Amino acid sequence: MITVNGAGVENAQGKTIAEYLAESGYDKKRVAVERNGGIVPKSSYDTTILQDGDSVEVVSFVGGG
Repeated sequence: MITVNGAGVENAQGKTIAEYLAESGYDKKRVAVERNGGIVPKSSYDTTILQDGDSVEVVSFVGGG
């Protein structure tokens, strides 16, 4: 099981961060991702594979004017 933003997620294990973000409706251009306490560079989203026990935080940026 993987924890995303404090909630258990069972279907994310084995997916890349990019795959998880796309399936969950996130725009990867407008989020920051932290995995196990470290920021994941956007350039690594396509190659970083989520593993059992990972703790992930996804923060969305909201624009305003």
